[in-house]
Amino acid sequence: MRRRADGEAGGPSVPLVAGVGARSGVAVSEVLELITASCAAAGYAASQVVALATVAAKAAEPGLRAAAHRLGVPLLSFPAAELAAVRVPEPSAVAAAAVGTASVAEAAALLAAGPGAELVSGKRKSAPRGRPARATCALAGPAVTDKGGRTAEREGAAEAPSWAADIVKTSSHPPRPGSSRRTADVGGPAPDSTTTGTKETQ
Repeated sequence: MRRRADGEAGGPSVPLVAGVGARSGVAVSEVLELITASCAAAGYAASQVVALATVAAKAAEPGLRAAAHRLGVPLLSFPAAELAAVRVPEPSAVAAAAVGTASVAEAAALLAAGPGAELVSGKRKSAPRGRPARATCALAGPAVTDKGGRTAEREGAAEAPSWAADIVKTSSHPPRPGSSRRTADVGGPAPDSTTTGTKETQ
């Protein structure tokens, strides 16, 4: 996992993928707050996130779909077997038992960010008040070479996601000024959900 180099430019030129794991019924507000906090802790802005990524078993989770919609980015999903093959720094036995892979957030972020991607922020748990955490998030982006270039030749691997990923949804909102976002016509955002769930992905 790398940290941003001194003087490295922020903004849309440094695209990030947010890998997200979630318990069933996670609220969109909890997901969005976690993504924002993860970006801030790593020295980036949430506007630099060009895609969310998760395990296929969570692709229909309303809180994740609504978070992608509000950010104006696609939600990508990967089969558990593909995520399980990705080496990550913080594997979880709980996640492996629940969804068949020891990592969701970190592995999904790396896969969606494309070849040569690196974690810029490891797995971080949400911190809702008075409740257990229901979401995890990790950030990945193109690796920076010794000469300051990026390993990915295209601008943001998530702009041309791996064919192994399923694009679950994109936003009907127009791109934000100064950012590069994919858009498509979809229905309105899913409502926040506070229903308790039984499975957790990490």
